[in-house]
Amino acid sequence: MSHPVVHFEIGGPDDRQLAEFYAELFGWRMQPVPGIDYTLVNTGGGINGGIEKSADGVPSVTFYIQTDDLQAALDKINLLGGKTETPITELPGMATYALFSDPDGLRVGLVLGPSDAQHVAESVPAAGGGAPVDWFEVLGADADRSQRFYAEIFGWQATGAGPGYRMVDTKSARGIQGGIGIGQQGTWVTVYASVADVEAVLARAVDLGGQREQGPAAVDDHLQTGALRDPAGNVFGVYHHAPHA
Repeated sequence: MSHPVVHFEIGGPDDRQLAEFYAELFGWRMQPVPGIDYTLVNTGGGINGGIEKSADGVPSVTFYIQTDDLQAALDKINLLGGKTETPITELPGMATYALFSDPDGLRVGLVLGPSDAQHVAESVPAAGGGAPVDWFEVLGADADRSQRFYAEIFGWQATGAGPGYRMVDTKSARGIQGGIGIGQQGTWVTVYASVADVEAVLARAVDLGGQREQGPAAVDDHLQTGALRDPAGNVFGVYHHAPHA
């Protein structure tokens, strides 16, 4: 059974403010859901997401891992040092999901896989000019522990050099790939948008009421990364990967 990362979610006390911030920053298309404080996000590439008004006002960014058996996944998570945060919940016509925290207390979502190809196709971002969200990241207090935890539960394989940060192969053609490592400046779960100019996006985020968290930072000759804090205080990543000459 593969466990792809197929959806992200941003929460805070003012969902409308966040929707306006990200629409302006990344060119994402927003579709408010009637009757609830939730906005569907069409990114234009990578995976789609949602922006919610959190019930307790606490900001959060997370991603959702698809599985065919939510209860089996939660049972294994609880056995290996994680904790169920939100039990299995069905939103008729939308999704069936649950939330857990890993051994560092970092919150991640689970979502039940769609039962037919049509619903799979509907979850794919429509073509557009928005910044694609195509990378996820987990930074814990102990990189090796985090990598083992997610590998044991979801079968993800950590690859690449260095124990402090390793890339993750989710072993699925769907969804996005990511990285798991140690948080040098704090622990977090977040996702990254691919942008043309990291510095310009970070500066624009400040103009729109956010903050620069870090960067731009050169990882190598072709990769530059950064992170911002949105108006709710959430950490959101950006990167630019220049093509090889």
